[in-house]
Amino acid sequence: MWFKNLQLFLLKEDFTRSWEELEQSLAAHRYRPCGSLEIAVQGWHPPLGGGSEQLCFAANDCFLLCQRREEKLLPASVVNDELADKVQRIEAEEARDLGRREKKQLKDEVYQDLLPRAFTRSSLTFAYVDLAKNWILVDAANAKKAEDLVSLLRKSLTSLPARPLAVKQAPAEVMTRWLEGEGLPSDFVIADQCELRDPDAQGGIVRCRRQDLAGDEIQAHLKAGKRAVQLAVEWDERINLLLTDQPAARGLRFADELIEEAADAGGDDAAANFDADFNLMSTELRKFTDRMIEVFGGVGED
Repeated sequence: MWFKNLQLFLLKEDFTRSWEELEQSLAAHRYRPCGSLEIAVQGWHPPLGGGSEQLCFAANDCFLLCQRREEKLLPASVVNDELADKVQRIEAEEARDLGRREKKQLKDEVYQDLLPRAFTRSSLTFAYVDLAKNWILVDAANAKKAEDLVSLLRKSLTSLPARPLAVKQAPAEVMTRWLEGEGLPSDFVIADQCELRDPDAQGGIVRCRRQDLAGDEIQAHLKAGKRAVQLAVEWDERINLLLTDQPAARGLRFADELIEEAADAGGDDAAANFDADFNLMSTELRKFTDRMIEVFGGVGED
């Protein structure tokens, strides 16, 4: 249950739908497997799994959702090999070379013929609407995946005035100052991983792991003008993460004490443990997200 990533969307108006209304809206877009000629499908999946039918889990003034996406795996090399065999056979039988238009049409036919036999890959993406803060947190490593989930929710609800988080101070500039030894908040500790980029689109990129970020090598890159676009930090001895310049967070790792606290609060069944995990996680992320926005200067304009 514990989120690994954090992409934040702000709601422009209060989320007023009840659990029953949200459940009904999600049910109209429930996940179903890919049809034989479909490349990909997505829909809502029960976040509790384990035979549960509910598409929305309510706890701690939040609504937890789960998007399931299934896509066909049909590599271009497989299509091209099959196409080459067909072209060779037809050209031999008809004693002529096929034209470009004929090959294109034949490729489409090969693709449609192979699609029903392709393997499928399925993935789950979790998110929750925090009613207390009026935002949506998505457990996605990249913005595109998060946007896909929010778009599905918008489609399910007909309307959802939400936008990705924007902050007043550029995260890259703030994190760069931290590496330079300026303005690091007392509840943040710099770890041993970062990514530095030259502001020039054609400039260099430096990625570091397990390295002293206060050392001369990193400082030399900063003096040369590179900016920190990713920085590993520990927040308040409770969460380790990689801050990015979106702003967002990746690679969340919650302190062992929090995991143990949730285990102590759980019960003898999976549902009770899930509830305990989610309550503690959402409480911690509520505090951390508030703090992340604060250190980047507050919420910015659209």
